[in-house]
Amino acid sequence: MSRFLIIPELANIEEHLALAEKYSLGFEYNDYFSPKMLDDDMQLQHTIEEYKKYTLPKYCTSHGDFFDVLVFSEDSLIREIADKRIRQSIETARKAGAKAVVFHTNYEPALTADAYIKNWTDCNEEYFGGILKGNPDMNIYIENMFDRSPYMLKGLSERLEKYDNYGVCFDYAHAMSFGRGTDIDEWVKALAPYIKHMHINDNDLENDLHLAIGDGKIDWNKFAGYYEKYFHKSTILIEVTGIDKQRRSVKFLESKGLLG
Repeated sequence: MSRFLIIPELANIEEHLALAEKYSLGFEYNDYFSPKMLDDDMQLQHTIEEYKKYTLPKYCTSHGDFFDVLVFSEDSLIREIADKRIRQSIETARKAGAKAVVFHTNYEPALTADAYIKNWTDCNEEYFGGILKGNPDMNIYIENMFDRSPYMLKGLSERLEKYDNYGVCFDYAHAMSFGRGTDIDEWVKALAPYIKHMHINDNDLENDLHLAIGDGKIDWNKFAGYYEKYFHKSTILIEVTGIDKQRRSVKFLESKGLLG
């Protein structure tokens, strides 16, 4: 299985495929997280068919819809839409041949009341427990987004780890920007038991910039140490778009001994 992945774009698919073949990379599709795409059956099917014209990497994942997807909302109509988008994302990933789907925590980090945290945790446990049981062929990964600390996701993961197809998608760059108030060592150690997938890119330690790896301020020597100790069995998406940024990121990771 490919340990590192890149984001393909149909417009430049042959270049992405060449890079993937050279470094044994997988794909994580970003085509299918848009609600407009999910609601356009013809465009959705066309995109899947276009990809399948090529010999694709053996291991691929897909990013699910995350726009206003709130399974913990007090509003039943919003929960209904969230459920629809999650199920659409999973079914689309299955049709595309992906083995995992990534969703976001999507909570509001400024809300810290115990009741809010309990509701978020209880609702996500109940909802995703059903999704995990109902889709045993698909890995479901939940990603830290605006989270300021790892502990809500850790608490949820303690409840969901009993499902073999559950895992955390640890977005290292989000932790370094949105979660910068919590030391990265604390993030890593809190979530390490549950991490099965990761997203990495670079930033200025304040904003989620999705720079090529090596173009920002993240300490990748420190990351290399964490990788060796905690992440070496995880799949890792190099989450930058555009073939030039992907090439630079791959070469940088190779120079650190993380690729190849």
